[in-house]
Amino acid sequence: MSGTRITDQQVRLYMNKRKHHPQELAAAKAGISVRSARRIERDATLPSQKAQRSWRTRPDPFADVWDSEVVPLLRNAPHLMGITILRKLQDDHPGCYPDSMRRTLERRISQWRALEGPSQEIFFPQEHQPGVRGLSDFTDMNKLCVTIGGAPFEHRLYHFVLAFSRWEYACVVEGGESFEALANGLQNALWQAGGCPSEHRTDSLSAAFKNLSEKEDFTTRYKALLDHYEMQGTRNNRGLGHENGSVESSHRYLKDAVDQALMLRGHRDFVDRAAYDEFIREQVMRRNRRCAAAFRIERQQLQDLPEYRTTDFVEEEAPVTRCSTFTVRGILYSAPSRLIGHRLKVRIYGDRLDCYQRWCRLFGQGPAIFKWNVRGDHAADLIAGSVAKYASSGV
Repeated sequence: MSGTRITDQQVRLYMNKRKHHPQELAAAKAGISVRSARRIERDATLPSQKAQRSWRTRPDPFADVWDSEVVPLLRNAPHLMGITILRKLQDDHPGCYPDSMRRTLERRISQWRALEGPSQEIFFPQEHQPGVRGLSDFTDMNKLCVTIGGAPFEHRLYHFVLAFSRWEYACVVEGGESFEALANGLQNALWQAGGCPSEHRTDSLSAAFKNLSEKEDFTTRYKALLDHYEMQGTRNNRGLGHENGSVESSHRYLKDAVDQALMLRGHRDFVDRAAYDEFIREQVMRRNRRCAAAFRIERQQLQDLPEYRTTDFVEEEAPVTRCSTFTVRGILYSAPSRLIGHRLKVRIYGDRLDCYQRWCRLFGQGPAIFKWNVRGDHAADLIAGSVAKYASSGV
C-alpha cells in the first residue's frame, strides 16, 4: 500500500505463502502489492536489516537560520520549546516559516539536544522490599476549596505510604508541619497497619531534623519517636523531593481521587470537621482495597508494635494572669476566673490543648478554635479566640 512501510513480519509471511501460492495470492495474504512482492523476491533482506539512508529527500527549510539564529537561542536557553522558536522565526521572517514546518523544526531540535544539549537527570528504578520502608510527608489541600459550614477550610494532609505495597494512611491537619502532627499521624498509621517498617523516610522536615548539616541530625523528640518503634530514620537530599517519590506521587493520585469524589458528591461543603475526616478516611480505604494482596505480603514482614504509643504532644507551663488568660506559643487563651494565679500544665497536640492543674484535667481546647500555622521555626500566628469548651475529667 502506498505510503505504508513493509514490516519484517509481512516479508516473512509473504515468503512462507509464496512456497504454496502464486505471487499475486501470496502478496494479497501478506497485505502487500504485487510490485513489492517482486522487489522482495529480488532482494529478500528484511527491512530492519537494510541500511538506513543518510541523505535528505528534500531541502532543509531551516538551513539559512539554523546556525545563525536557532542554535544561539538553544544554547542560551536549552529548554525552549520548538513552537516558541517557530513563533520567533515567524515574527522575524514573515511568510517564510508556516505552522506546517513545526514537526520538522522539533525533529531538528531533538537531534541537536542529543548531540550538543545539556545532560539530563538520570533516574534508576527502585526495587522495594516488603516491610523495609515507610514514607511520611505533608501535602497542601487548599486548592480543592473545601468548606466547613460554608467557611473556607485551610488545611493539609499528613500522608504515610508503605513503599512496597502502596498501602497508605492520611489524616487532616489544620496548620503546619509540626512535630505533634507528624508524631500523631505516624503513630496512627503504624497502629492501623499493625506493624512498623524498619526504615522511616521523610524530606527535611524541621519537625524531625535540625537541618544544620547533611548528616542525620535528628531532633531529640523525633529520635525518641524512632527509637520507641525501632525504626531507622532517613531523608532525601534537600531540594530533591522526587527522591521521596513513593509518597510524592501518591499525593497527586490521592488528591485527584478526593477531587473526583467531591465532584461526584456535587458540592464541597461539610457540616463539621468530623464529617470531612470521615470522608477522607473513606477515600483512603477505597484506594487501599486495590493493594490488599500486596499489603498482606508486606504485613507479614513488618516489625511488631511496642506495647504502647509514645507521646505525641509537647508539654509547657503557663500561668493564668489576673485578666483570666494564659499564653501558649504566643497565642492568648481565656481560662475560668477561679484559676487566676495558678500555673497550668499545658499539653500541646496537633489539634488541641489539654490543660491540667495539680494533675487534674480542667478543660480542653478543640480544633474549632485551636489552629497552628507552623513555619520552619514552629512559630504560631496569633489567633483571636478563647477556650469555649470546658470538660471535667480525671487524668
